[in-house]
Amino acid sequence: MHIGKPSKTWDSSFTAQQHVVKTFTKLVELLPATEQNKPQIALLAGEVTPFRNDTDREMPFRQESNFFYLSGCRVPASYLLVAFQNGTSLANQPSSHLFIPKAELADIMWSVPPPSLEEASAAHDVTRVDHPAALPDAIQELIKAFPGAIVHTLPSTSQFPTIPSQYTAPFLAGNVHVTQDYLLTALHRARLIKDAEEVALIRRANEISSRAHEVVMRVLGQGVRGLVQRGKGAGTERPLLPGEWLIQKEPEAEALFVASCRREGAEHQAYLPIVAASTRASTLHYCCNDREFAWGPVHPHDHQNRNDLAHDHERVLNPQVLLIDAGCEWKCYAADITRTMPVGNGGKFTPEAKAIYELVLEMQRLSFEALKPGLHWDAIQFLCHRTLVRGFQKLGIFKSPNSPNSGSWNSEEAILASGISAAFFPHGVGHSLGMDVHDVPSASKPERNDTIKGIPLGHESFYTYLRLRLPLEEGMVVTVEPGCYFSPHLLAPVRDSKHIDQEVLKRYESVGGVRIEDVVLITKDGYENLTTVRSDTEWVEKVCSGEI
Repeated sequence: MHIGKPSKTWDSSFTAQQHVVKTFTKLVELLPATEQNKPQIALLAGEVTPFRNDTDREMPFRQESNFFYLSGCRVPASYLLVAFQNGTSLANQPSSHLFIPKAELADIMWSVPPPSLEEASAAHDVTRVDHPAALPDAIQELIKAFPGAIVHTLPSTSQFPTIPSQYTAPFLAGNVHVTQDYLLTALHRARLIKDAEEVALIRRANEISSRAHEVVMRVLGQGVRGLVQRGKGAGTERPLLPGEWLIQKEPEAEALFVASCRREGAEHQAYLPIVAASTRASTLHYCCNDREFAWGPVHPHDHQNRNDLAHDHERVLNPQVLLIDAGCEWKCYAADITRTMPVGNGGKFTPEAKAIYELVLEMQRLSFEALKPGLHWDAIQFLCHRTLVRGFQKLGIFKSPNSPNSGSWNSEEAILASGISAAFFPHGVGHSLGMDVHDVPSASKPERNDTIKGIPLGHESFYTYLRLRLPLEEGMVVTVEPGCYFSPHLLAPVRDSKHIDQEVLKRYESVGGVRIEDVVLITKDGYENLTTVRSDTEWVEKVCSGEI
């Protein structure tokens, strides 16, 4: 077996046993009453090192989230066998048997070997550690020790690592009840509420990511002030050094963000960074990140310049926004932060961009003020739509009852009932966050949801893409990410709307999009913001203009 593990990833002090108890407690609650006191066994496979198609070249390895939650193990190609039973000592101290690959000489030549059994036993919060060769016998021992046990696995889909048949065969041969119906749901429900250790990891990921966002802003500001000086031969006789880099393209901003995270030890980005300049900021999950900023003005015959405008000659950046939605992971726990910053115009927002930015900031501020346990997340979504409608009426994008040739059909309530604000704010205001950036989907937006009753607030389209539809609870970690976008595709169906002043709208369409996103922990009395990079207009403009 070629392990292909790129780095030492077993220095974990993760308290996995607490997560095992929490998960199986949730699992037992899902079982029929007649099966709740039976022995429960779970078998999980860890992720294996992926390879590029038709090659032997490793791709980045990242442990499967549920496996890490129960084991704290980030060693590729590992397995976990857990036994639990209500009403016995196993209810408080489950048996957790971890199986990690044995180091082979051929693997050691190519890559860092997995830990020894002694190293793994010392580093992981499990009962016992062995090599996978011992797994079949361990399964047989559990079958004999716990007759009538129910065996739980994750669903047999491409979303989860496959358990080889050699490990499931003993269960089938012994006529043991094996089910995929409960374990994933139990894991998602357990993971929805974070413990102090998980919050600490999320906090670290957010601190690193916050600094990376600020690094990009400050390098933009240095460029405005002409403080990025290039030494002799830079870009001609020798490559540019990091201190000589300017940010003039989306990929340059992305590279700087990722480099800042890696310098602080973050191995992975929690998701593909979104780095969208100009009107491309209207695409919600724009991950191309391959375009230059918008330059101008463009003069006649500029097509004959042989790409001269794309290189270091005197140019003027068009005023535009740069939207960066990016966050790293720290030991499998995510950050998810969005900042929208001004580019061109001396590092200041245009009047139109500033108006939209401050409207989105107001949407987020009012959301923060409302956060507390017991409040249904739908109410935050509706609050953002109401705030957007009010803001658009003040700006004149949406008509008001006192607009020329208008009436009550353009009241705030009427516009909300029409759902037209979803053309400008189409996504959810936030989602659960943990090991996965869009964390525990089956728990945060359950198919059967008794917390949603009656007619939805406003319009049903407000909730189509809302990934969290529950009352808030202490210990939840969620994002708060309102936005406002001027997407040609989303605006096409509302071009003839009686609620919109199309002439006013045209003035704002070049803004593209604005999103502001922070990660917050729901506390007993409200919330704690885990994101540390500032977003107030004055600070953002001063940093991006190089004033501070």
